[in-house]
Amino acid sequence: MDTQSNREQLIRFLATIKRPDLPMESITDDDGLIKSGLIDSLAMLEIIAFLESRFAIDFSETGVDPVELESIHKILDLIDRHSK
Repeated sequence: MDTQSNREQLIRFLATIKRPDLPMESITDDDGLIKSGLIDSLAMLEIIAFLESRFAIDFSETGVDPVELESIHKILDLIDRHSK
């Protein structure tokens, strides 16, 4: 899959777990998801589960680096690295 398709899937997923009072359009791909208030720290677990199921990323061997999940851009980089 290409980056644009991955981005669209990620955005659709984030829209299901975000704070209801904050629109997705209010953040950019480089904004911190937690710092912006879009999600809380517990939503990070949902993001990890989504990445494991949708993109077959196995965090059991590599562990989870929270920095890689800070923004849409960083998550897309993570998906790209694991899809090669």
